[in-house]
Formats: sequence, C-alpha cells, structure tokens
Amino acid sequence: MDKDFITLTIGKQKNIALIAHDAKKADLIKWCQDNREILKGHFLCGTGTTAHMITDSTGLPVRGYNSGPLGGDQQIGAKIVEGRIDFVIFFSDPLTAAPHDPDVKALLRIAQVYDIPIANNRATADFLIQSKLMNESYDHDVINFSKNIAERATSMKENA
Repeated sequence: MDKDFITLTIGKQKNIALIAHDAKKADLIKWCQDNREILKGHFLCGTGTTAHMITDSTGLPVRGYNSGPLGGDQQIGAKIVEGRIDFVIFFSDPLTAAPHDPDVKALLRIAQVYDIPIANNRATADFLIQSKLMNESYDHDVINFSKNIAERATSMKENA
C-alpha cells in the first residue's frame, strides 16, 4: 500500500442528497421544481421531511431517511462514506440556530473529506447543476483510508 490517494468515480447518473433547514425547505422545493428535468435523470435521496415535501411538490422520487434532528444528516454522511452519495444540495439557514448543528457540521466535514460536491445555497446549487460535469463521469482523488489506518495502527503499536 504505497498510494496516499485513491481515485473514485462519480458516475454519469449522480446520487444526490437533498437537505434543507425548515426556513429553507420552500426554497429547495422551488429549486427542485426549476431543475426537475435535470434531477429526474439522477437518484435522489434526502432527510425525512424534506424528501417527502419534494416528492409531493415535484413528483420526483426522493428516498427519505430520518429527519435531520433524528439522525438523517448522519445517515447521509454514512452513505457518503459508503460511496453511495456523490453530491449534496443542502439549503442551510445561517440565521437560525439548529439543535442538531453538530450533526450538520459532521455532514459538511465528511463531504469535504470524501471530496463530494456540496452546495449550501441556491447560487452554488445552480452553478453545480448547470456544470458540464453533471452529464459525465468524474474521477476524483480521496485519501487512501486503508493505508492511513494501517499506518496509524503500526504507529500506535510502535509507541505502545
């Protein structure tokens, strides 16, 4: 194991997570309506209430996980780790404190660690979804976690 990074591929059909804080749900639903034709070519999932509301308003099939405060953000993060989410649209509300803020920060962190595109507002979401990369596969390099774990285990043994 000598490679520090491994190459992962985001396929042509993206696995997109859709998340919104309560004050931003209407904005995300409107964005989904405006981008319905693009979104219908991808697999969609989201946190509980948001997923349900998007499906009801747009007819797009959105697989729902738990509501954010009930662990949905962590479920989305776990799916990123498993390689089952390629792209995150998260309309967050910067003006309202969220009781599950540590979960939100963990989700944002794991998206960064796994080099996953993430939009936190409409402008960024518009730029991402209109990118030519939405219609093609994309290779990106992430930390070789197997090597990292092996090196940490060896180091801990040597220091014990």
